[in-house]
Amino acid sequence: MKKILFSIIALLSLSLTAFAQTPVAKVTPTISFGNTAWMLVATALVLLMTIPGLALFYGGLVRRKNVLSVLMQCFILAAVISIEWVVCGYSLAFNNTSTGALSPYIGNFDWAFLKGIHINDVSPYFISQPNDRIPHIVFVLFQCMFAVITPALIIGAFAERIKFKGFLVFSVLWSFFIYNPVAHWVWSSNGWLCKLGALDFAGGTVVHINAGIAAIVTAVMLGKRRDYKGHAIPPHNITLVAIGAALLWFGWFGFNAGSGLAADGLAGNAFLVTHIAAATAAFVWALLDWIVGKKTTIVGICTGAVGGLVAITPAAGFVDVTGALVIGTLVSLVCFFMVAYVKPKLGYDDSLDAFGVHGIGGILGALATGFLATPAVQAAYSGAFYGNPHQVIIQLISVVTTIVYSGVGTFILFKIVEKTIGVRADDKDEALGLDESMHHETAYTNFD
Repeated sequence: MKKILFSIIALLSLSLTAFAQTPVAKVTPTISFGNTAWMLVATALVLLMTIPGLALFYGGLVRRKNVLSVLMQCFILAAVISIEWVVCGYSLAFNNTSTGALSPYIGNFDWAFLKGIHINDVSPYFISQPNDRIPHIVFVLFQCMFAVITPALIIGAFAERIKFKGFLVFSVLWSFFIYNPVAHWVWSSNGWLCKLGALDFAGGTVVHINAGIAAIVTAVMLGKRRDYKGHAIPPHNITLVAIGAALLWFGWFGFNAGSGLAADGLAGNAFLVTHIAAATAAFVWALLDWIVGKKTTIVGICTGAVGGLVAITPAAGFVDVTGALVIGTLVSLVCFFMVAYVKPKLGYDDSLDAFGVHGIGGILGALATGFLATPAVQAAYSGAFYGNPHQVIIQLISVVTTIVYSGVGTFILFKIVEKTIGVRADDKDEALGLDESMHHETAYTNFD
């Protein structure tokens, strides 16, 4: 009996040893049809944010003689930045195979013209689905939409007074020299802010702070509109403003929930907190309108909703509903103060409050992420309120760095364009309106 028992033990021991020495099969990432389908939809939603969402939102806020110029600026950026992106922008922003001293700050040209990227290649980037990814070309196109909308946000600062040629050249240069490096810092796996641990789920730093700082710099350098009296010029079509804001709210679900790069619970959370932050901010702004001006306004509630969407963008993949409620409340309080009191006090002409909403909202959202990130959403990340105060320091570094780089870089590029081809529309063209003077078209025709 003992011999039989010893034999069984010896056999089990040999079996366990053999099992322990058997190498574990390496799982190769594959393309998930479900994730891919969702990301194709999310990509289309982000394009919807620029055209027609932002185009109608900004177009309704300007005077009727300038509405077509805003629409044209949004459409031309959707065209030209998309070309720049596949030619070189994507490679500079996201290439993570480069080595050397510059690799933490900018990519190389290995993926220029999407060289070497085939239709069935798996994306090297993922958030929570390491083995069930999307095609690389879908990731390229999704990020293209972010590259498109970022310079388009700046339009709100210099609307109604910029030459079309100067605008176009400046925007392309800005995308190349400012957007691509900042995107690489934060979102490329070998970017220095990414390695530092900066949290920016969908573009609070890369998109909104970056564009918001460029907005205030260009607004100040261009100077005020010739008939600006220190307060907002009434919008020509508030109906367009409301439609544009609604399309932005709708499209933002692709912007934020799509940034998880998968159809999973993280995307669901980003979808939820995006909506709640926007709803909270819209409601709080309406209350502020009521308290300060004794009446609620459509422009006010739309501005509040957009502010909430801006501020939740960096936090969407890291905060829960409580965080969304806090961020939505704070962003309306802060941005309302900037738009209603600080801007008139300082006297700068940020035409459509691109800095007051996108710049300030982005800064608030990025810093709030450092406090409110909870491991209940992603276990690997936490903020100061959940035991990790160091995250606030990291967020502050990313915010300050982006402000300085975008501010200085925008100033230099603006000066170059100003001295070579000119930027500011002359008084005659501005008085006539940019629709006729720049494009020889009018938005509304009166028939006798």
